[in-house]
Formats: sequence, structure tokens, C-alpha cells
Amino acid sequence: MNEVLRDLVERGGGLVTRALATQVVPPWTLQYACATGQLVRVLPEVFAAAHLLSPHPNLPALSRVHPALGHRAVCAWADGRAALSHLSALHVWGLLQQTTGEVLHLSAALNPTIRSRPGVRVHRRRGFVVGLPQVAQRNGLPVTRLDQTLVDSWPLLPPDMRRTPVIRAVNDRHTTPERLRRTLDSTPKLTDRATLRTLLTRLAGGCRSPLEIWGHEHVFTGPGMPPFQRQVRIRIGQRTMYLDVFAERERVNIELDGATTHGDPQQREVDLRRDALLASTGILVVRFAHRRLVHEVDEVRRETLAILASRTDPTTPPLPPSVLSTLR
Repeated sequence: MNEVLRDLVERGGGLVTRALATQVVPPWTLQYACATGQLVRVLPEVFAAAHLLSPHPNLPALSRVHPALGHRAVCAWADGRAALSHLSALHVWGLLQQTTGEVLHLSAALNPTIRSRPGVRVHRRRGFVVGLPQVAQRNGLPVTRLDQTLVDSWPLLPPDMRRTPVIRAVNDRHTTPERLRRTLDSTPKLTDRATLRTLLTRLAGGCRSPLEIWGHEHVFTGPGMPPFQRQVRIRIGQRTMYLDVFAERERVNIELDGATTHGDPQQREVDLRRDALLASTGILVVRFAHRRLVHEVDEVRRETLAILASRTDPTTPPLPPSVLSTLR
């Protein structure tokens, strides 16, 4: 390959456009690099170093590059007419990794000058503008704002994977259930929107994991159960903690132990110290493992009700005011 062109491709991370290349080399130099298999045209006017493409001749050239390179390629091709969206934006936001071979996604206005091609799907949206507030810049790439990205991606994910990016985005405080709900309301004809709306309701109510949502829907609601508070912030001394499922009147904190924490001695030690600290303020900690919550629902409900009943003794001293103030 021509040395000047090779240097340009390397500085572009393996990518070059015709417009940029012909500023420094004659057009025939670019044509020769393609003819000899050193560069591959992945999109009109966009070329990638051949060694970066995976050996899958049945796939479009764009689908044979790593998504990180593919995202830069489609943005170079769009040239300001579209922004990464749906699963591609979700990748750039760091909430789900696309893999080589997957279709890349762009959103654009009702503009006939950019159309879907092999390896890239262009979603048209009335009133779409590649700029604030609809589009943000992330890692140097234009992407749809996070709330819209999460809602748009919902129907494209397998049902068992849909909740994870939404829960993570809310837990990491990158968005809120209310902002997502407003975006959902403005996005008509979304597949399985009722399930997404229910998830947002659970997150707004304090649930912060799939296990907590399961517990809310199947275990800790119904006859006899008190109005539990979820993810209650409490500060004891210099330590701040969050209680998974808390019955304030009975002073019972129910912790839902996920499958990944089972059998971890270090985590067990942390939990024991935390439980002892809460006990010093009169809060009883009850832990249920993932297996029991999922497979022994009725038994867990019975045990929970029995524990709550045992904690309603009016002679039991109240919680210290310093602790109560953190629960309000």
C-alpha cells in the first residue's frame, strides 16, 4: 500500500473515507489498494484495512468488522445525516455489547438520501435532528440520548435480556424511571410496552434487581404482608446502608441474596458484620437465598409472616431517633 495512504489508514484506526484519502493521494492509489486486497469497501465512500475483517465471506463487509470499527464506519458514511441508535447506541452507552456480525443501527430524519444497506439498518423518525437534545456525543460518536436508546432497544432484545440494560442504567443513576416513562409515552407502537411499563413501576417503587422484582411480584405482596419499603437508606455511625425490603413497624429487614453471592466466604463475612450493626439498632435481618425465593415461594411467605407476627410485641423498645430519622 502507498505509504501516505497506509499512514492515513493507521491514524484512522483502520478506517479511511474517500474524501479524506483523495486529499493526500490520487484516486487511483485508493483504487489500487482495493484491487490488491489491502483495503475493503465496507460502505459507499468508506474503506477499512482488509486485515481487520473476519473471514466470513457470506456476510456483508460491514458485518465482518468489530462493532467498534463498524460504528465509526457508519457514522463516517452518514456524515452528520444520522446518529447511532437502538442496539448500536446501547453498545456505545456501555450497557450491552454488540458482536461481530450483528446489524448496526442508525436513526435519521425522513430523509431519502440515506437508506438501509447490508449490515446497517436506518430507522426513520419524524422530526429527528442530529443534535441536542435528541442526540449526544459519546466517545466522539453521535448517539441517541440514553432514555430513547433504552426504549428503542427494548423490542430488539430477547425477552430474557430486555430488563438488564434498563435496571443497570437506573441503578447507575444515568436515568430515572420517570424519564424513561415519559420517553415510553412518546414512543407509540412499541412491542411489549406493558412489560416495560411494569418494570418502570417496580424500579420507581425501589426494586433494584430482577430478584427484588420477583420478590415483590411473587413473595412479599398479598394478604397479611405489610407495606414494605424498598432500598431504604439508613446511616449508622459513619456507615450508610440500603435495606432491600424493610418493614418499619416490625423493624425487620429482609435481604434477598442473589445466586452469585452464595458460597462466597468474604461476602458472607461482610453480611454478618452488616447484620450485627443493624441488630445493634433493633433491626432484625432475615436473609433468603435466590433458590428459596424462586422455588419455595409459599414457604418463604409463611416464614416471613411468622417473623413479622413475632415482632409486633408492644413492649419491644422503639428504634433510636437517630436511626428513625434516616428512614423518613
